[in-house]
Amino acid sequence: MLKIVKTSIAIAAASLISTGVAHAGVNEALQNICTIVKADDKRQLRKKMKRVRSDYRLKLRDYYSDITCGGNSLIRTAMLNGAIETGTLMIKKMPRGELTSPEQDGKTVMNWASDNGLDSSPIVAVLNERI
Repeated sequence: MLKIVKTSIAIAAASLISTGVAHAGVNEALQNICTIVKADDKRQLRKKMKRVRSDYRLKLRDYYSDITCGGNSLIRTAMLNGAIETGTLMIKKMPRGELTSPEQDGKTVMNWASDNGLDSSPIVAVLNERI
């Protein structure tokens, strides 16, 4: 009986360690995503998203809400920096429901864009078409 308990504890500890390593690996893989979005480098963003998907089995919607760039989400960052290519790519990759749900500050991307005078942004036009 004691051997079974020790084995269970060892398995639980190993899973916690591997989860911590995987989480750290995802953080490292996504480390410069804000820079890529700001630079409007669609090729690099697509490459990074593909790597995270193949290495960690995560889609954009799985980590989108956990990433902020100077307090703004990735799509908001794209709007502020005029990064049309990366903003459009992210809008196309996100589920419609996620695009219409409030973000961390309680505002949707559309409401935030309107409040910040970004209604005429090409990214907002793509967002309107998508939702």
